[in-house]
Amino acid sequence: MKKWIVIAVVVVLFGWALYDLLYEPEETATQESGDTVMTAEGPDGQKDSSSFEKGEPAPGFTLPTLSGKEVSLSDYRGTPVIVNFWGTWCPPCRAEMPDMEEVYSSRDDFEILAVNLTETEATRNDVSQFAGEFDLSFPVLLDRNSDVMAKYEVGPVPTSVFIDKEGKVQSVILGAMNKDLMEQRLEEMK
Repeated sequence: MKKWIVIAVVVVLFGWALYDLLYEPEETATQESGDTVMTAEGPDGQKDSSSFEKGEPAPGFTLPTLSGKEVSLSDYRGTPVIVNFWGTWCPPCRAEMPDMEEVYSSRDDFEILAVNLTETEATRNDVSQFAGEFDLSFPVLLDRNSDVMAKYEVGPVPTSVFIDKEGKVQSVILGAMNKDLMEQRLEEMK
């Protein structure tokens, strides 16, 4: 029974990821009750609210890297961070990784924490092969039980959360990012 639930979740996530690949969302800010609420808007005008308000503290977490080293979000306090949730089976995730690596390699003023949804992977070896295939130099973290995914209320993958140097959420991108969008969001956090 549990296996069928996991398969159903993977199929739904894959479908959502494919939708995100074909219909790239744009992020907009709206005002509700005087607070800024971040939303992602697709080409059909459909809006999907983020679970975070701009300036809200990002939930802390500690996860192992591929090599087994424990990494905490708090280790990067004082540095802007992109927390990117992804899976090896996700086509939009594969599409954004070269741009993420290019931006990461060309700048030293931010960090990427690539949180793999390990529970959805066929094997842990798939994650290692993926990181090797794209020659990823940023930390790849293993969310084995999807605990961090749940904390961040991640729906579609990829999802990227931009956290400023004070540890506060500044924006959330649902779907694949390109180099220009990453650069723009990083500049906005300066």
